[in-house]
Amino acid sequence: MRSRALAYVTLLAALAAWTLTGCSGPDGPDGPDGPDGPRRSADGRGTAQARWQPRPGLAWQWQLDGPVDPSADVPVYDIDGFENSAADVARLHRAGRKVICYVNVGAWEDFRPDADAFPRSVLGGPNGWEGERWLDIRRISVLRPLMERRFDMCRDKGFDAVEPDLVEGYGDDTGFPLTAGDQLRYNRMIAALAHERGMAVGLKNDLPQIPQLLADFDFAVNEECAQYDECGRLTPFIEAGKAVFHVEYAEPTAAFCPEARRLGLSSMRKKPELGVWRKPC
Repeated sequence: MRSRALAYVTLLAALAAWTLTGCSGPDGPDGPDGPDGPRRSADGRGTAQARWQPRPGLAWQWQLDGPVDPSADVPVYDIDGFENSAADVARLHRAGRKVICYVNVGAWEDFRPDADAFPRSVLGGPNGWEGERWLDIRRISVLRPLMERRFDMCRDKGFDAVEPDLVEGYGDDTGFPLTAGDQLRYNRMIAALAHERGMAVGLKNDLPQIPQLLADFDFAVNEECAQYDECGRLTPFIEAGKAVFHVEYAEPTAAFCPEARRLGLSSMRKKPELGVWRKPC
């Protein structure tokens, strides 16, 4: 009887130890990636079961001009998905960084390797950037497989998240009669594509639709909310525990950083070409 009781106590202790180690791991309650991300696999990719959830206040680097320069000592990098390799992403992962894949989902770019895959029927007017034309986002059946391949590229290179650009064409002169409803349907499709591949996804600008899209996106990326006195419109993301990665191009840091810190934004000043230079708050 004594030995049976001892065995029972030993079993309970073993189960308790297994539960603790299973939940905590060797590096604390959230694993080696800390409180803002899942445990990584050996190849550096996030797990499908628990995608990365960036929290407010994380410092970041946004570099879309050429291959990444890893010299910025920040935990998050947002880089061009086409111009950077799996080896570039893996190098950032080894340094403890999370990596966001920049992909244009709202405009055709004549310099991308998949440019010929876009039918002429979905190409609209110029968007102000050389070699780019707005896309007819109403044509989801045409654009979805093209965007799936782009998001497959991000996943296969090991990115943790996607920054889909130009997701507010309904407010611009695109050459198509796009509505807010068209944009909501397209943006939700884009978010779903990222989530299906185990990646987080950020809502780029599109401030008027934040209330409708907050639940679909894991973080926000914003340009120049301070210049246009709109940063307060991003607070739903912060209140939901989701990061807002924010840049200003013209405003000096002294003019926007105090308010950005008060709101909990991850803010910095960048030059419009989005090279290596950054001036954080």
